[in-house]
Amino acid sequence: MPNKVLIIGAGGVGRVVAYKCAQHRDIFGEIILASRTRKKCDAIAKAIHEAYGGKKIKTAKLDADVVSQTVALIQSYRPDLVINVALPYQDLPIMDACLVTGTHYMDTANYEPKDVAKFEYSWQWAYQDRFKKKGILALLGCGFDPGVTSVFTAYAAKHYFDEIHELDIVDANAGSHGKAFATNFNPEINIREVTQKGKYWQNGKWVETEPHEIWKDIDYPEIGPKRSYLIYHEELESLVKNFPSLKRARFWMTFSEEYLTHLRVIQNIGMAGIEPVRYKGVDIVPLQFLKAVLPAPEELGSNYTGFTSIGCRIKGIKDGKKRTYYVWNNCSHQAAYQETGTQGVSYTTGVPAMIGARMILEGKWSGKGVFNVEEFNPDPFMERLNADGLPWNEKVDIDLGMD
Repeated sequence: MPNKVLIIGAGGVGRVVAYKCAQHRDIFGEIILASRTRKKCDAIAKAIHEAYGGKKIKTAKLDADVVSQTVALIQSYRPDLVINVALPYQDLPIMDACLVTGTHYMDTANYEPKDVAKFEYSWQWAYQDRFKKKGILALLGCGFDPGVTSVFTAYAAKHYFDEIHELDIVDANAGSHGKAFATNFNPEINIREVTQKGKYWQNGKWVETEPHEIWKDIDYPEIGPKRSYLIYHEELESLVKNFPSLKRARFWMTFSEEYLTHLRVIQNIGMAGIEPVRYKGVDIVPLQFLKAVLPAPEELGSNYTGFTSIGCRIKGIKDGKKRTYYVWNNCSHQAAYQETGTQGVSYTTGVPAMIGARMILEGKWSGKGVFNVEEFNPDPFMERLNADGLPWNEKVDIDLGMD
């Protein structure tokens, strides 16, 4: 019997998830798309119906900050799974609603409190006993990074290594959208993420760095060398927990000099602030105001050219010998836009979210409690990546170019 899913969030990622679910109506029999702005949901539903026909996507207005609203919506539609692609600070209210209704849950990014520029899994891992007792599953971080990068690591550990010792996640956006400055996903989250201090795992402890203090030029397939900066990214926290043989784990992301210059100016003039500022009798959060004047990420796709390249470079031991392994995906912004009407960063997050939902609905990933994606069998997920628009490549025993 086809399943029913509730997608919460109608930004670029929500659009991709809805498109990809609609391509597999044998799995996703009924799709409900909800967000604070219903007209965005209606526009996506209309575009998908024009592209694929078939059963229409239902839409709803929802403020996901309000647990009672989410509970009422879930009780109205009775979905088998809630796919949360809203803002990370809405993770816990949506998880609370799933607990009340006994509904499976998944997201693409871990919880971030509104008032603290910090993200970690502790808040969501604390739901373990409650989800287990309720007999439902929560799948955390099923986008690309986190998500596919964690599956890549699990796949490497299963098929190529007896122990993995060093992990470098490398993320390049070599695309151009033609804007002076824009973020590829929600500016509130994007700017908070890339301006915090860096952090990496080394010999059993976390090492903290100043923002963008450590960088190296990394050679990306079909793209070439790109300056990449060591930043902290959430999947490192779960990967060092679930792969205790790791001696070092780092995350690298590319930023252009122009982007970093804009970012420094934004910080220096206080526009990255998350504390309210009183202006003409009204409290305004600078970062939220900045979001309002920047181009919306979902509107960048029409003129976006180039590729993203995201992968894992891993060192370890197999049969007592040293081994290296590199697995990656390159995604075309133009191809993503032609298929779903949005750019490659949204596409690389939305496709894995659909695949993770499919894994749950087909029973290939199952359990009671709270899980990160690397805790499940990576093989069926890896197969679906190739089938659903994010084909991957791999090389074994090569020079990884990572010190």
